Amino acid sequence: MKKQTVKVLSLLVVSGALATGCQLLKDVDYVATPNPLEMHGDSVRVSVDITFPEKGIHRKAAAEIVPMLGTHALKTVRVQGEKSTGNGEVIQYKAGGKVTYTDMFAYSADMENSDLSITGKIYKGEKEKGEIPATKIADATIITSLLVNKDFKVIVAKDQFHRVTEETFMSQINYAKGKSAVSTSEMRQDDIVAFEAFLNNAQTDTKVSIKTINITGYASPEGEEDKNNTLSTDRANAGKESSMKIGKKAENEAATGEDVYSLKGSGEDYDGFKLALENDSIMNEDDKNLVLRVLSTITNSTEREQAMRDLGKTFTYLDKNIFPALRRAEMIAVYDQTGFSDEELIALSVSNPDTLNLEELLFTAALSTDLNEQLRVYKIAEGRYTDDYRAINNVGAVLYMQNKVSEAKSQFEKANGVEDNVISKNNLAAIAGLAGEREKSMELLGQASGAGSEVSYNKGILNIQDGDYADAISNFGSDASFNKALAEVLNDNASNAVTTLDASADAETAQGYYLKAVAAANQDDLQGIVNNLKSCFAKDGSYKAKAGKDREFMKYMENTSFTALM
Repeated sequence: MKKQTVKVLSLLVVSGALATGCQLLKDVDYVATPNPLEMHGDSVRVSVDITFPEKGIHRKAAAEIVPMLGTHALKTVRVQGEKSTGNGEVIQYKAGGKVTYTDMFAYSADMENSDLSITGKIYKGEKEKGEIPATKIADATIITSLLVNKDFKVIVAKDQFHRVTEETFMSQINYAKGKSAVSTSEMRQDDIVAFEAFLNNAQTDTKVSIKTINITGYASPEGEEDKNNTLSTDRANAGKESSMKIGKKAENEAATGEDVYSLKGSGEDYDGFKLALENDSIMNEDDKNLVLRVLSTITNSTEREQAMRDLGKTFTYLDKNIFPALRRAEMIAVYDQTGFSDEELIALSVSNPDTLNLEELLFTAALSTDLNEQLRVYKIAEGRYTDDYRAINNVGAVLYMQNKVSEAKSQFEKANGVEDNVISKNNLAAIAGLAGEREKSMELLGQASGAGSEVSYNKGILNIQDGDYADAISNFGSDASFNKALAEVLNDNASNAVTTLDASADAETAQGYYLKAVAAANQDDLQGIVNNLKSCFAKDGSYKAKAGKDREFMKYMENTSFTALM
């Protein structure tokens, strides 16, 4: 903050033995910096230059000088002449000299409107010869940093809701050995019937939009490789023809068009063979391992097939039980599924919340601006999805916004117990910050990196409380807020503070106008002080009592414009 004009006091102190005419101290100057004193963090720091002129202190004199801030005695400083005994700062009689006294002490509320004064005792040798009369040397205390809004921000964990999701529907056509013709009986299989029903529904359901139908043909790993490659392609083409017939029967326009289809012949399905073999519960493990060893060690397809045929009964089992399912064409319809509308989600959260999944519930809660409604839906999600921290955390976030801090804390602790996460760490830091546990709060915020901009904002509040104003400005970032403007005032940049306030939500609030008045005082702008305080008082008359004792306005306390306003 911009310092007020330094007040210089010349003080003549005469010893108690006036009858002898012996002057022990004279014309001592006391200059306190800053004036008025200022609170930073939880403390007040003061520096006093004590200047002795030529012959200002008797050679055998000593003084114990005690600065007093109201009723609080600060650290005592001893000053003595060149022939005095003791451990004080020695001042030469002829040359004079200067002693700089510094002290830092904890702020208490009664220091806001106290005076910094000097008192003490004068000695000659070991004898007390008089007292330094209590004399004011500075005003105290500027406490502008206490204006900080302790509006620590909590974070609501986000949903992963997507109204439109890409889904798939798969059916399969199986073929006879070495064939690509689709049998009539195959077209009556359950998965084909289900595929037809899907296509029929997709034609009328506005929330379903088919993007592509991918058909992949496969051959089982026996026979000649080249023939199997051709066979798999033929099966893909046959699958397309069957799909188009099914689409026509289902009256689905997309499934009857050429453009929607993507075909692929994948040849011999060794991956599917391995998986089927591993999942088979009848073949013994030795036979399985033997077949798998053949597959992994013989790369030539002709030699590999012959090696499997040489397995005798094992090959016969494969040919009967494993290979038939591999002779197929997979038909996969890829489509966009549009989920419930906002209105449907809200209605279902009341009438049938069990139909909504976790992401839908989290999204639905955020649709409302009513905290009670948000809490209702988040509690449903919390009850159904106990292993996901987000709903638990979000119940706490709503409780925090309802000023139910103790309940919110329990929720955040519970959420972080389910999963150690940066969002709940930030929220626990907010709780600690409100409780005045600044060290704990900053530690938690250090563990919450990446949770969101709220982490930096919360750090900024703590920075102001700790007196680290430049760090506070950095942590508040580019967003305009009252607290950022306050940090700028405290960091001696009143001009920037006004710009920040004018762009903030507090541009026309009582506290906003009050801080603008403080900024004006730091720029020696009397008219700005008066205009902003007038606007402040119009919004909230209680600020008038504060302004009347605020040391930020000390130099204007007797100005007619200021006194008329007050």
